[in-house]
Amino acid sequence: QASTMAAAVAAEPKSQEEVVRRYQTMTTECDKLVEKITELEFDRNEHQLVQETLQPLDAGRKAYRLVGGVLVERTVGEVLPSVKSNKENLDAVIGTLKDRLETMQKDAAEWKAKYNLKTQEEAQALQRQQQMAS
Repeated sequence: QASTMAAAVAAEPKSQEEVVRRYQTMTTECDKLVEKITELEFDRNEHQLVQETLQPLDAGRKAYRLVGGVLVERTVGEVLPSVKSNKENLDAVIGTLKDRLETMQKDAAEWKAKYNLKTQEEAQALQRQQQMAS
C-alpha cells in the first residue's frame, strides 16, 4: 500500500478534482489504519490481561484456551508462553502500523500543503475570521 501511495504522489495530477480525490484517498487510508491499530490494541490489551491473570498461578493448573472456535483444555504452563508470544507479536505489528500511519499522515499533510487544500471546517473558520476582520 505504501508503494502505491508513493506512486500516486509521484505522478502529477491533471485536475483539481484529481488532487482532491487523491487527498481523500490518503485520508481514508489513514482512517482505516487507525481503525486497525485500535482493533489490534484492544486484542493486545486482552492478551495483557490474560497474561497478568495467569502469571501468579501454578503452571500445572488447568487452563482453557479458544483455538479455532474450539475450547481446548491445557495447563497454565502450556498456555502462558503462547499468550506472551502473541502479545509480543501484536506489539510488533502495532508498532509497524503506527510507523506506516505516521508516514501516510505526513504524505497527506504535504499533499494538502502543496495544493493548498482546506477541509470544510478550515474553510468555514477562515471565512468567519475574514467576516470578523471586516
